[in-house]
Formats: sequence, C-alpha cells, structure tokens
Amino acid sequence: MKWASSLSRAPETAKAFAEAARALELRRGGGGPDLLLAFASSHHAGGFERISELARQRFPAALVAGCTAAGVIGDAHEAEDGPALSLTAAALPGVALSAFHLDMTALPPSEGSARWRALVDRAPEARPKLLLLADPFTMDARELIAGLDAAYPGAPKFGGLASGGRRPGENRLLLGQEVHRSGALGIVFSGALSVETVIAQGCRAVGPPMIVTRCTGGILHELDQRPPMKVLRELFASLDERDRKLMQHSLFLGIEMRADRVEYDPGELLVRNILGADEDSGALAVGAELRPMMACQFVLRDARTAEHDLSRMLGGPRPSRSPPAGALLFSCVGRGAGLFGRPDHDTDLFEQRLGPAPLGGFFCNGEIGPVGGTTFLHGYTSAFAIFRETGGA
Repeated sequence: MKWASSLSRAPETAKAFAEAARALELRRGGGGPDLLLAFASSHHAGGFERISELARQRFPAALVAGCTAAGVIGDAHEAEDGPALSLTAAALPGVALSAFHLDMTALPPSEGSARWRALVDRAPEARPKLLLLADPFTMDARELIAGLDAAYPGAPKFGGLASGGRRPGENRLLLGQEVHRSGALGIVFSGALSVETVIAQGCRAVGPPMIVTRCTGGILHELDQRPPMKVLRELFASLDERDRKLMQHSLFLGIEMRADRVEYDPGELLVRNILGADEDSGALAVGAELRPMMACQFVLRDARTAEHDLSRMLGGPRPSRSPPAGALLFSCVGRGAGLFGRPDHDTDLFEQRLGPAPLGGFFCNGEIGPVGGTTFLHGYTSAFAIFRETGGA
C-alpha cells in the first residue's frame, strides 16, 4: 500500500491540477493509483468537470472522488485562504473499492438495513470502511449516518460535509465522471487495510461527572436529581476567572455514549451544544437525544484545550502499531488558524505524534466519525482516518 498527497495554490484549475499531479507522481513512483481524492477551494468550483477530465487522462485506473471546501489540506499542510487544490492518491493492493452517490429522495429508511446494504454492495462480514462526503444544504447527514450504522454496526465511517458554498447548489461533489451539486457520496473500502479513526473534539471536562435522572428527548430536567441550572450556577462559582469567561461562550455538555463501559472516561464523551435554558424550571435544551441514567459532564473548549485533546487522542508511535501508510483529516472550519493563531496546527501535531505520513483532507461544515461505537456528525472537531496495510479482511 502506498499513499501520497500534494497541494497546489495555483489559481487556474488546469494548472493547479497539473502541478499537484506532478508532485504526486514524484512522491509515489511506480504505477497509477487506485484512488484519487480531490479537495478544492470554492475558487475551483466551476472547474470540477475539468478536474474530472484531467484525472481520467492522467490516472485512468483511479476511482476519483472529492468535493469543494472552504480550505483544503494536502501534503500535510493546511490551506485556508485563497485558491487551493489538494490531491491524495493511494495504491491499494488487496483492497476492493466501490462508490455510490445518492440524493435525499433516494435515501433508504434508517431501519431498512437490507436496502442500505444493497446500496453499499457489501455484506457486513466484509467489514467495509466508508468514506462519506455530503452537501450540508441538500443531505440530512444524520439520517445518512444512522442508516449506515444500522446496516454496518461497528464499521468505521468517516468524512465530512462539503464547505465553501453558502447556499444549495454552490458546493460540488465529484465522483468519477459525474459532478453533483447535491446529495452525498460514499467510497467503500474492504480487504487488506485497517482504518483507525481519531475524533478530537477539543474539550476538557469541568466539575464532577453526573447522571441524567430526568429528561424528555433533548430536554434535560435533572442531573443527579437536581435542576441543571442550579448545577451550573454552583459550577460557575467553583471555577477560576479564566474558566468563568470560557463558560460564558464555550460551554458544552459531554455525554457518555457507551453503556457497556466499565470505567468512566471523560476523554471519550460525545460533545453536544447547549441550545437554551429555562430559568423557571432550571432545565437545559441539549443538541442530543438523552436517556435516563446516562453519564455526562460539562465541558469547556478553547485553543489550549483543543491542542491538548488532539495530542492525547493521537497518542504516539507504539512498537505494536505500524506507521500510517496515509491519512485523511476532516477538520472544522472553526479550527485552523482562526482557533490556534497559526496555520498547520493539527497537521504539525499529527506529524509530531505519529511521524511523517501522506496527509490530505479539507475543512468541513461538519465532521463525521465514531464516538463510543456509534457514528456522529460533529462540530469544532478534527476527525482523522489513519490507514494501514493488513494481511487480509
């Protein structure tokens, strides 16, 4: 298995593709790739048909896919402003690849697992890995994820929502010779590769873990049999000045999603927005479906926390773990230089923790990845998919 990634800042689409493709070939060597992923800034949105044509000419055997983005990641660098095109290529011996595109009107019901498996065209025992790219204006990504999770429980699903466009029809999704302005596409991998997902939500827990003792859907009525607003007031009083300031604009609820976990792990909470509060009842509205007896904890987010969280989640090289052959990064448009004050923060940290590896991707309007064995649509997150070669399945 061999991966390579490149980046061009050329403003003209054909020149950008030629420049990025030439760099790919220099890095890869050997024959053509089996997979080519193209992520392009909105400056190139009108040139996606040209990208498709040039890809067919230069890499005729490759499955080609990609989308528009507010910023792109290529050659382990983050290009957030101005024209940019990233290409990531992979030669995947022993790996079967297939792809699909669908619009909302063709979305099977979430409980229709057989129809989802017909769409993906893989039996669950094939243990497929799915890369998902979707347009946020025309596809309900949560419904897409729920259907695929039901059909393929435990299978890695990763990706993000196209960005750069501000209204329906402005984003582009590229699959083979077709350029779509709506819907979602999926790339299905099975065979001799493994995919490790790393979901860094950039938060740290504050205050003690608690149990949801009363809730209705996304309305949280009681934590440890107490009104959540009362808990928050006591938490605010216990924090230092810096965290009090953060609490006023960067407070979220972290939810423990795994009922089978023996030990509580605050580092693997699903982070969700607090949508509103009722001062009279003390209830909170949360952007998640709650259940009684869920463990949860309030969390804060800032640049320092996000850096520590990503470093911890990436871990580091271990003798039992082979180096990555390649990786993809789906990072929120709210991260990058706007959060950390400099470009290449997450890509640099990836290299520091895991060593140099071909790394491509883009800045998303929502990031797709699993927490506690279930796939979710995230925000303010960096979601990595790390590829390694295996001996089979």
